Amino acid sequence: MLLTDIPLTTIDGETTSLAAYTGKVLLLVNVASRCGLTEQYETLEQMHKSYGDRGFTVLGFPSNQFLQELGSAAEIKEFCSLSYGVTFPMFDSIDLNGENRHPLYAELTATPDAEGVAGDVEWNFEKFVITPAGNVHRFRPETLPDAEEIITLIEMSLPVAALQA
Repeated sequence: MLLTDIPLTTIDGETTSLAAYTGKVLLLVNVASRCGLTEQYETLEQMHKSYGDRGFTVLGFPSNQFLQELGSAAEIKEFCSLSYGVTFPMFDSIDLNGENRHPLYAELTATPDAEGVAGDVEWNFEKFVITPAGNVHRFRPETLPDAEEIITLIEMSLPVAALQA
């Protein structure tokens, strides 16, 4: 199954898919509101604003698989907005691992990280960069969103028209 064909539900309950972001560099992150890594929201929002008009977007996927996410979509949305000023697209809370793993994450977790390890999401704030060509790159939670390897990949993958703007 193509990543762009997998149905997704926004945090507001609307149906969409990654096809809505065709041609963009995407940074998908499984997020949580009560995690020691939650402060990464600030950097994610900065990146979304800095590169957003150049063909890039952050996509946040809340998950309570590690028991650190708020209960409802409304609570998550309010927390993200009030605490970190999040403007990037957020989606409905999903399972990342196990038998109820969302189909998007079933596909993403087949991608190995820099050490060649694929499989389950280890923790909150694991990152996947998807280039406009559809290539998926995986970064574990301890890799900060603005780490050199992520920024370099994003900048190299931005659409040519956006680079010339």
